Amino acid sequence: MTGRVSARGLAIRALVEIERSGRANIVVPKLLDGDGALLSQRDRAFVTELAYGTVRMQRACDWLIGGHLSARRPLTELDRPVRAALRLGAYQLAFLHTPPHAAVSETVAVVRRPAAGLVNAVLRRVADDVAAGVDWPDVATRLSYPDWIVDRLSTDLGADDALAALEQMNQPARMTVRADGYVQDEASQQVAAAVAAGGFAGGEVIADVCAAPGGKATYLASGRPAVVVAADIDPDRARVIVENSTRLGLSNVATIVADGVAPPLRPGCLDRVLVDAPCSGLGVLRRRPDARWRIQPSDVDRLASLQRRLVDAALPLLSPGGLLVYCVCTLTRAETVGLDEWMAGAHPSACPVALDLGPAWEQGVGRGARLLPQVAGTDGMFVIAVRAPAGR
Repeated sequence: MTGRVSARGLAIRALVEIERSGRANIVVPKLLDGDGALLSQRDRAFVTELAYGTVRMQRACDWLIGGHLSARRPLTELDRPVRAALRLGAYQLAFLHTPPHAAVSETVAVVRRPAAGLVNAVLRRVADDVAAGVDWPDVATRLSYPDWIVDRLSTDLGADDALAALEQMNQPARMTVRADGYVQDEASQQVAAAVAAGGFAGGEVIADVCAAPGGKATYLASGRPAVVVAADIDPDRARVIVENSTRLGLSNVATIVADGVAPPLRPGCLDRVLVDAPCSGLGVLRRRPDARWRIQPSDVDRLASLQRRLVDAALPLLSPGGLLVYCVCTLTRAETVGLDEWMAGAHPSACPVALDLGPAWEQGVGRGARLLPQVAGTDGMFVIAVRAPAGR
């Protein structure tokens, strides 16, 4: 890449790092705080849009590009910066609808010779294809998802709801800021509000057993007479909870490094527990654009097993009549309704409780509630609440 730092040049560097091993939500801010620090706010936002959008629509971009490359030198054989530049240009042409003269020339300008000639020629042909109207080979390519995600969600949600969810998750995430300044999606705020519903008598002890980065734990602690135990198995992620709690001025968050399947808490010590379980994340793909390429079909069953173990470990921690709320930011049946069906059989004495989550949530999904991304432009989530027997 050549010349001074530009939005497109920095976006290409981000794409190279993300493809190599990184995650967009780590790579992009790091580059913006480094070499991108002198860019204008408009250019910084443009870098984010280009990087996130290109990763999100990578399969579609690769299909547009692939038809104009030699079979002797396919896209996978090109150097990473060249591959990134081609994807970046295709994304601008097909999905940002950038005028071809700008999308092509400005992208080519940050590519080293002799690769600049190849990028120029291919992107001009892509521009012609887009102008003529693209005839996509299938839905998964058009929407830029792995086949298995489209197939799985179509089976689990029904084709119409699945495609609408996938379409919505190709839109940039909307930033929502709480009154205390913490950035958190509305769906997550609604879940935390439901956990806190009914008020606190004072002296309650609540645990968030998979708490990092601390959004729900800090919500529960803010302005409430309760102690919130925020646990995470990863020390670095637990440190983020501490940083967020300190920044928000919360002294009633006790952060611990602990495995949620073997929490170092005595039985019956909690009034409420939140199991915000690790999941496949297929409801938050708009804000985690690289996740669709990292998650594998086998991960769903592996995570569903972990989720059951977390619930098994959390329920005994509740005092009589205590409340457990399980939530995941995914839409697969195995991790939502399937988990509920398992819990009904494994823990029949835990009584389901209806939560007031708001009108966008679909009640009666199993014994829980589901929020599809397309309904309110939020993350997709599933929640179920159960109460421990009062007499145990």
